[in-house]
Amino acid sequence: MKIAFYGSSLLSAYWNGAATYYRGLLKALAARGHAITFYEPDAFDRQKHRDIDPPDWAEVVVYPADEDSARRVAAQAADADVVVKASGVGVFDDLLLDRVMAAARPGALKIFWDVDAPATLAEMRNAPDHPVRRALPQLDLVLTYGGGAPVTEAYKALGALHCAPIYNAMDPDTHFPAPPAPKYRADLNFLANRLPDREQRVDAFFFEAARRAPARRFLLGGSGWEDKATPPNVAKLGHVGAGEHNAFNCSPLAVLNVARDSMAEVGFSPATRVFEAAAAGACLITDDWVGLEMFLEPNLEVLVARDGREVAEILESLTPARAEAIGAAARRRVLSGHTYAQRAAEVDRLLLEARVDAGVSSTV
Repeated sequence: MKIAFYGSSLLSAYWNGAATYYRGLLKALAARGHAITFYEPDAFDRQKHRDIDPPDWAEVVVYPADEDSARRVAAQAADADVVVKASGVGVFDDLLLDRVMAAARPGALKIFWDVDAPATLAEMRNAPDHPVRRALPQLDLVLTYGGGAPVTEAYKALGALHCAPIYNAMDPDTHFPAPPAPKYRADLNFLANRLPDREQRVDAFFFEAARRAPARRFLLGGSGWEDKATPPNVAKLGHVGAGEHNAFNCSPLAVLNVARDSMAEVGFSPATRVFEAAAAGACLITDDWVGLEMFLEPNLEVLVARDGREVAEILESLTPARAEAIGAAARRRVLSGHTYAQRAAEVDRLLLEARVDAGVSSTV
């Protein structure tokens, strides 16, 4: 099928945490025979910080970040069998949702793909006229980045006909063990852009751990931290390109994951970093959230902390041998059960079911 996908960016992970998710899923869907066209705005300097060239498995249309261009590319949804508007494009989101779905031809599947469902749901509960909420009864399917049953049931309660989570995963061609790089050697590495709904938890888990373990070395990667006051044993790296993530994950004793506020509250929302680190064979320490056991087994495949004190305590007791064993176990787990090829098969099943429900022939 021809899939028209309107998202933030496929080519750049700069201020765009969904890039790895898009790349893994859409590459795997293309391998299953779908023709992908990805529409992304030239916004937020992402095109100046591309991580990849346009891939051979998708056509990428980069359009100027203005209203006329958004309307023009939205009209091209008429050529597709499946039209997808993702959340968080960043410019003209409401216009794109309205115009893309209006342009969809009769028989085409209409999908909203929410990469920050807890936040979107919070907005919709307080706004009966929210554009996504208004659109739900006309959509064939809502797919989410995570959230499990709490998110899918909430979407259905607000009017979605069908809703299903498509979790993050790993691409073994992209995420794999790499030789340690001296510039990334530390006791604990953490990679995340500075965002208002994450910073308090980063303070509690990462910076507090650094304060409690002054003899340890901590590396902070990601954009927006330049003016953040940090303990002296924290080194700031700035933006770390996607091509450097394997080395970033494989060089320290351990890497840290800290969920954003809404995702930690709802649970069942593993970030891309979780699967990237596990696929690289890194020893991952994560904050505690409901549903973690669906993806990695605590103490065997991942270490779990409830605050910065516990992160520091884990570091003090963690030996290189145990870190290596945890990383190896995590890698085996994600290779067996959490690849984007498996996620794409799930999407294919959902598309087929949606076409049957809509009375559309499955031979298109």
